[in-house]
Amino acid sequence: MLNISEIRAGKHLDLTNINLCGQDLGGATLDNVDFSGSNLMGVNLSGASLHNAILRCNLRGADLTGADLTNADLHGADLRGAILLDCDVKNASFAGAFLGGAILTKLDLSSGDLRGADLRGASLKGAFLSFADLTNTNLRGADFSDSDLEEANLLGAVVMGADFTNANLLCAVFDTQLLSLATVTGACFPEIIN
Repeated sequence: MLNISEIRAGKHLDLTNINLCGQDLGGATLDNVDFSGSNLMGVNLSGASLHNAILRCNLRGADLTGADLTNADLHGADLRGAILLDCDVKNASFAGAFLGGAILTKLDLSSGDLRGADLRGASLKGAFLSFADLTNTNLRGADFSDSDLEEANLLGAVVMGADFTNANLLCAVFDTQLLSLATVTGACFPEIIN
């Protein structure tokens, strides 16, 4: 069995298929660690350093508040109900990730890769998503109010019930269904020409 103190200190780079459910890894140094297939459900990773970490695993309900996820690979990760407040997600990939009900309020996902992600019911209020790739995402019931989606790509996104109140959608690419299936009150978007 692996020692949690050693894990917190980053002494193990291969933590694939390990069960760390509910553990406290807050503030840990976990740069370059491979967590593929692991169970990190409910783990406290607040303030943890996860540079270049591979997090293709179960992070359901995990607390990642203030974590550094620079260049992290979260492709296909289960982040349902996770808290990602004040995280650094520069160059992190969330493609195909499950983020239903996750809290991403005011998160800077500019130029982020969210292709095919499931964001049903997620809170992205005040988030920065300029130039983000949200193609073929499920945004049903997600809250994008007050968010910046300038030049974001939302083609093929499921937007039914999504809230874009007061969002910036200037130069964003989206299917016109967004205007009829989502709340766009006060949103800033280019004039649509039929």
